[in-house]
Amino acid sequence: QLVESGGGSVQAGESLSLSCVASGIIFYDYCLGWVRQAPGKEREGVATIYTGSNKTYYSNSVKGRFTISRDNAKNTLTLQMSSLKTEDTGVYYCVAESVHPCCHGEACFRYWGQGTQVTVS
Repeated sequence: QLVESGGGSVQAGESLSLSCVASGIIFYDYCLGWVRQAPGKEREGVATIYTGSNKTYYSNSVKGRFTISRDNAKNTLTLQMSSLKTEDTGVYYCVAESVHPCCHGEACFRYWGQGTQVTVS
């Protein structure tokens, strides 16, 4: 189970942090990521963090502004978002996948949280 929190409404230029707590999985062995869906648009994989090396990947639209991190001891995934833009508005999903190798993008993940809304105005 993946449970997101931290969404909300902010002004453009502000920051917001999303968290995802996982249960029922061997957290440290899972590829993890965040996928968002903006109104009227397709889902977009915005950030991925691999197992082991903790290699990270970001979509070009968020690179340099978002930071993904994981705390395996706390089964927690975090997305720190800064310099938010109106186009960052959408539902953000915490995603996980046990099959390796890890990959980046919404099609790479089988397990999804319920999503949390982020609105930037």
